[in-house]
Amino acid sequence: MTMLEQPMKELGVKVSLTNGYVPLKISGKLKGGHIKINGSESSQFLTGLLIALPKAENDSVIEVENLKSIPYIKMTADIIERFSANVEIIDYKVFKIKGNQNYKACHYQVEGDWSSAAAHLVAASVAGKAVVKGLNSLSLQADRVILEVLNMVGANVSVLDNEIVVEKNNLHSFVFDATNSPDLFPVLASLASNCEGISIIKGVNRLAHKESDRALSIKEEFQKLGINVELDGDFMKIQGGKIQGGKIVSSRNDHRMAFALAVAALNANKEIQITDAQSVKKSYPKFWEDFSNSVN
Repeated sequence: MTMLEQPMKELGVKVSLTNGYVPLKISGKLKGGHIKINGSESSQFLTGLLIALPKAENDSVIEVENLKSIPYIKMTADIIERFSANVEIIDYKVFKIKGNQNYKACHYQVEGDWSSAAAHLVAASVAGKAVVKGLNSLSLQADRVILEVLNMVGANVSVLDNEIVVEKNNLHSFVFDATNSPDLFPVLASLASNCEGISIIKGVNRLAHKESDRALSIKEEFQKLGINVELDGDFMKIQGGKIQGGKIVSSRNDHRMAFALAVAALNANKEIQITDAQSVKKSYPKFWEDFSNSVN
């Protein structure tokens, strides 16, 4: 959490860490100011600042280097505006926030989560058919791009009012840049495993600081299933093939790895056992119940 310490101090808040990690102690009040942060690892710190700083005493300017996950920042700015505050964004490098703004209550409907839905959509593309309801096909969510990938590989995809229908088809390999949607990497690995040929996914550098080191997790766990995964700088190369069951794999306490391994198991020649499967509780406690009903 060292990324918090200096910027928060410059904004008037003292943060005491425990050897760089939680638990942490926070004291003081946001006063605003001019800070610089690095956005290469995560956009979540910036999201928090953008939501909080309109309530600061003074105006603020945030300069951001190498911002990733820009779609999530677009979502944040949209939410802020819907609740009657404002953030001025200049090329997603400079963010200007007036202080002493007031949020106003409004009626807001939270969209369905494309990150969670991706597992069901990919499962259908490799193993059957699924109808997923409650998704906004025009959403600002980064992981909505899963529809582009499914179309790219040849899955049958229908976008209807308030539902997405995906059906299995013959699938071919793909090349895709997931730099701005790193949460899709695990299920994209499952998809690539079921595609003919070698698929290439860019954005590996975004994976080291997730719930697990996802690049290594994907490589090692999928290789247990007979799928060749190579890491080459910022690229992951996956050779589609027969998924070998009869294995024990681990989610590594990473919810998205659990989703991906579940999808991979659908076309395995034998049963696959996934340990630490309870990791899905982090984002999707009903995943196993829904997954069992999602593919016909």
